[in-house]
Amino acid sequence: MFVEDASSTRFEGVKGSNPEEMIGAALSGCFSMALSLGLEKAGMTPQSIRTTAKVHLEKEGEGFHIPKIELTTEVRATGGDEAKLKAVAEETKKQCPVSKVLKAAEITLEAKLVAG
Repeated sequence: MFVEDASSTRFEGVKGSNPEEMIGAALSGCFSMALSLGLEKAGMTPQSIRTTAKVHLEKEGEGFHIPKIELTTEVRATGGDEAKLKAVAEETKKQCPVSKVLKAAEITLEAKLVAG
């Protein structure tokens, strides 16, 4: 997950996580677990999955909104190629329960098969 300054929240310099970081962590964790299952069903054997989420928070009128979340996932797996990974990852992005709840934000995805 993308964190600009992990030592403080955006609220008055108080240490801890902010809500956007928690949303990113929830999405990247859920996506990784669902991707592992999806890859196995597609005949691939995942050895490692590392997913990060960059949550964009923008001012809107008097408040804020999250217009976009960028997911990046790097996978070590056997039994398939980059095209198969990307197909499974795109379907996973649509079906992940946390992705479904965040449909108001655009969620982009970059999936990469790492040699291993």
